[in-house]
Amino acid sequence: MASIVRLLPTPEAHELLELAEELAEKELAPKVDDFEARGEFPREIIRTLGRSGLLGLPYAEEFGGAAQPYEVYLQVLEVLATRWAAVAEAISVHTLACYPLYYHGTAEQKERWLPSMLGGELLGAYCLSEPAGGSDAANLTTKAALTDGQYLINGTKAWITHGGVADFYNVFCRTSGPGASGISCLLAEAGTPGLNPQARERTMGLKSSPVAQIAFDNAPVTADRLIGQEGEGFRIAMGALDSGRLGIAACAVGLAQGALDYATGYARERTQFGKPIIDFQGLSFMLSDAATQIAAARALTLYAARLRDLGRPYSIEAAKAKLFATDMAMKVTTDMVQVLGGAGYVADHPVERYFREAKVLQIVEGTNQIQRLVIARSLAKG
Repeated sequence: MASIVRLLPTPEAHELLELAEELAEKELAPKVDDFEARGEFPREIIRTLGRSGLLGLPYAEEFGGAAQPYEVYLQVLEVLATRWAAVAEAISVHTLACYPLYYHGTAEQKERWLPSMLGGELLGAYCLSEPAGGSDAANLTTKAALTDGQYLINGTKAWITHGGVADFYNVFCRTSGPGASGISCLLAEAGTPGLNPQARERTMGLKSSPVAQIAFDNAPVTADRLIGQEGEGFRIAMGALDSGRLGIAACAVGLAQGALDYATGYARERTQFGKPIIDFQGLSFMLSDAATQIAAARALTLYAARLRDLGRPYSIEAAKAKLFATDMAMKVTTDMVQVLGGAGYVADHPVERYFREAKVLQIVEGTNQIQRLVIARSLAKG
């Protein structure tokens, strides 16, 4: 891994990054190819990371978190993504899934459920998208009717990361009229009758990360599992996604860094015409551009994170970071395949995997077209 100068706020943060690098090297790097080839979710590895404190990093210690600023949490994700993007994404999605309860739950709800969520044993999922609507979340159709102290959920959610392996699901559903004001957030346990994960999607990349539809057929969720008030679900969902976009940006930076590290090492060793191919200007400039773009994406992502840590508005900066970092990752991984030439096109080298994994980062947590729309609207307002 390239030597990166990191500006971290505390000695504890430096120790945490060292721990993440050790885990990435010893727990992730030796296993990623096998799990990806078999398409198996690394549940026990996620538990190991959870027991090391990595599943609750940005949340308060009183609930089992690590009370780390977002700028530290994101750099941990980056380090993990250099070795195994699906694992970094799993932590990002779990952190996203804890957001509604942490920021909008009652004191009683948080005391009851948060410690087990942040302690590393439980894994979360975030159910917002639907088969007929991903970007247009305000018009979701999954419904929940309150009867005798419990909500009965009916509908289908789509593209749910951790579908079928999660222990709890945040379900955004319609509890009243049309539009954003009719949406609420319910916290459902896995195993709830009528909560039915469907067959896994056959994805291009992140094959060890299960993605599936979740069908709800009169799935009962007690009224005490309503997070926030009825009608606040859309606001909760959008707030969570601002944070989630930073997680995806960090994953993109780590993925691109991993691809660059590997391609640089290959270019130092591979010889043509009597010298290492890194000495040819065409390739060395390609590597130089990649290193520069990665550094720019890292800086933009951490700038947004620091705004968040200061309690300043950061939504637009999060959109910029997600847009730039994921487009960068797609470009960098494409170029790193090119650096390896024919070798880059085969699964014997990880740049082929990095390339396939980069694509989905331009889609999840709001497509990059949606990020451009968000940014453009902010510019129009002045």
